[in-house]
Amino acid sequence: MKPLLVLGSSNIDHIAQMAAFPQSGETLHGDHYHRAFGGKGANQAVAAAKSGAPTRFISAFGNDTAGGELRAHLEALGIDCDGSKTVADSTGMAIIWLNHAGENRIVVIAGANAALNAAHVEHEQARIADAGILLLQLETPLDGVIRAAAIARAHSVRTILNPAPATELPRELLANLDLITPNESEAERLTGIAVADEMSAARAATALHAQGVPTVLITLGSRGVYASVNGHGALHPAYRVKPVNTTAAGDTFNGALAAALLRDEPLAQAIAWGQAAAALSVQKLGAQPSIPDSVAIAAFLQQHS
Repeated sequence: MKPLLVLGSSNIDHIAQMAAFPQSGETLHGDHYHRAFGGKGANQAVAAAKSGAPTRFISAFGNDTAGGELRAHLEALGIDCDGSKTVADSTGMAIIWLNHAGENRIVVIAGANAALNAAHVEHEQARIADAGILLLQLETPLDGVIRAAAIARAHSVRTILNPAPATELPRELLANLDLITPNESEAERLTGIAVADEMSAARAATALHAQGVPTVLITLGSRGVYASVNGHGALHPAYRVKPVNTTAAGDTFNGALAAALLRDEPLAQAIAWGQAAAALSVQKLGAQPSIPDSVAIAAFLQQHS
């Protein structure tokens, strides 16, 4: 099996829990603070590795203590970080507010992640060419993401983009994707179509097909995932669980989905695997600490079959 290659961000998450989010100018007492490893790229690499995929990771770590800790943590999980680099900057970080309903508000500070540009991606093109699947997100410079997708297309490497954080994307990038996984707000940003239900999700998927993406998965939170392959769509309902923390749910879904696709599972089964992983993740605190392994995912699916 060729490896799954994730190109993306590495962060240290600083998480504050509170009953409700403060209003402008308001000071509230928090319940708890903790620090955890995160970053959309790193989260997705961890989710893929825990789902059993041979995983390589291209990222940029700071030359600080946090960067060394984060890289060592990923390598201890069996993730190959040889394509990553250490730069003279602080490791990226995310400031996360988490309320009792499991909702979050997040501010990301790029730090070393800003160095993951097209020049570094060009230097690692042999790793991209050797991948079975390339998984991308948008917490690192867009020029690097665009170049990675172009290299992957040139070598017939299947490419998945999780377009988060939301931003407008050039057609040259969309045309080099095989699969895209926006949530409702990201789909609206990309298409101008407000996604509120299955019908509007179908319209947004059609618009993304028109921009060159053959497979579109629009994640709809508790309603599930709307999947469309070249205009043929269906809703895959979500598993019902009580959320504690939704911080890494999307990343867990994407990493687990990619791992299942790497195993050549049919799309519907890969979506179910990703949904089960995400359902388990929202029941625990932290980003990477909440990501389940393949044994837990398989058990969950058996229980909910």
